[in-house]
Amino acid sequence: MIGWQFSEYVPGEHEGNTFEQLLKVFQDLLVYTSGDVREALSWLTELDKEYNLTTEEYGMADFIQDLIDKGYIQQADPQNPGFSPSKKMEIALRQKALEDIFGMLKKSKRGNHNTNYSGLGDEQTAEKRPYRFGDKLDNIAISDSLKNAYINNGLDDFQLTQDDLEVHETYFQSQMSTVLMIDISHSMILYGEDRITPAKKVAMALAQLINTRYPKDTLDIIVFGNDAWQIEVKDLPYLQVGPYHTNTVAGLELAMDLLRRRRNPNKQIFMITDGKPTCIKRGKNYYKNSFGLDKKIVNRTLNLARRCRKLQIPVTTFMIARDPYLVRFVDQFTNANNGKAFYSSLQGLGEFIFKDYKSNKGRRHR
Repeated sequence: MIGWQFSEYVPGEHEGNTFEQLLKVFQDLLVYTSGDVREALSWLTELDKEYNLTTEEYGMADFIQDLIDKGYIQQADPQNPGFSPSKKMEIALRQKALEDIFGMLKKSKRGNHNTNYSGLGDEQTAEKRPYRFGDKLDNIAISDSLKNAYINNGLDDFQLTQDDLEVHETYFQSQMSTVLMIDISHSMILYGEDRITPAKKVAMALAQLINTRYPKDTLDIIVFGNDAWQIEVKDLPYLQVGPYHTNTVAGLELAMDLLRRRRNPNKQIFMITDGKPTCIKRGKNYYKNSFGLDKKIVNRTLNLARRCRKLQIPVTTFMIARDPYLVRFVDQFTNANNGKAFYSSLQGLGEFIFKDYKSNKGRRHR
């Protein structure tokens, strides 16, 4: 497994629940093997032989039985002895990715993309102002209002009037519609470097982040190779790289089509890729060129970047590469879209996405 390092288990440390320790390693292996339970267990068995993950009291057979009893894996087919991940496991994988990449996050009842507009919002600030007709009653600053009533009327003739009321200033928390594009071209595993597994973990973490921290937001996920197609959140752990070129145009076109259907005015695209666009479709035929930057392909891609800009859809590109000519292309793409670009290592990828997602300022549309 070149390019993938497991760090959850430290030889000699056996504190805590053995099942939980094995489960964390097994979950990483499950993502790496694209959901192949049998292969993941095979890898786990080999790791057990090398690092003594199990004990005499708790062996690999006990762990497998616990996975079944706790509902993490299920029989794939009544007539097939193999197992597949359950829905419970899929949720657990997303939660683990969230904790690994973004750290522990608490749930919030409101969307938290701040805007610069004050007024009838849904997030209180430390600032206060006089009450205006139409302000929410639950935003009234009780202590300050009572203090004003005492100053204005005294205790002998104490009364609370509208002129005494103060309210907490609030800010709107905008909703966001996001499309996450994931490159599954062959270069994502080229030269023995595993780039698709970290990309999958980032996608799972982002999905879990939105579902728990920003429940008002929407997230659509698409993958792109020679073509582009939409996938569901539950499919993320099972993504596999194919013998594909990189048709960034197809991915952007599908992303724009999905966002066009969203009534929410605040929209954005995140694109995780490690290479230049090498393919476009002309009619039913594919035009491909893996050598250098092809002008036909590049121009089509830049034109779409400009279209996104006119539609006020920023594209944030997370480039898992540092080659100078790729950097120049991404700079061109970013300037055409007026978006953002990050040239990140695999280790820093999740942190970049989280930072950009939280800092994206929504706009108030009348």
